[in-house]
Amino acid sequence: QVQLVESGGGLVQAGGSLRLSCAASKSFLSINVVGWYRQASGKQRELVATFTRRGTITYAEYADSVKGRFTISRESANNTVFLQMNSVKPEDTAVYYCYANLGLNYWGQGTQVIVSS
Repeated sequence: QVQLVESGGGLVQAGGSLRLSCAASKSFLSINVVGWYRQASGKQRELVATFTRRGTITYAEYADSVKGRFTISRESANNTVFLQMNSVKPEDTAVYYCYANLGLNYWGQGTQVIVSS
């Protein structure tokens, strides 16, 4: 199993930026998928951005709603994945969860992001 600890959420004005971090307790070499999901109040949890590893190839995937505004990145040496959120919108308000798949799904505790208009 893997533990995921998020940080970096908070209140930000529309058009501003925020950076989320997620520290994993295992090396990314043992993780198939790592990244971010979010859940707004009254809505289903949805993919934001993830890294998927297929053998030696790793590729990023983004939700259409965040393409061009959010960037996922990672520091493999520290087993940390980041989500840089730029040009945020009120509709980005949600609890953001770090996610990892090692055959089973694992979730962090979530970090709240509130975008004020």
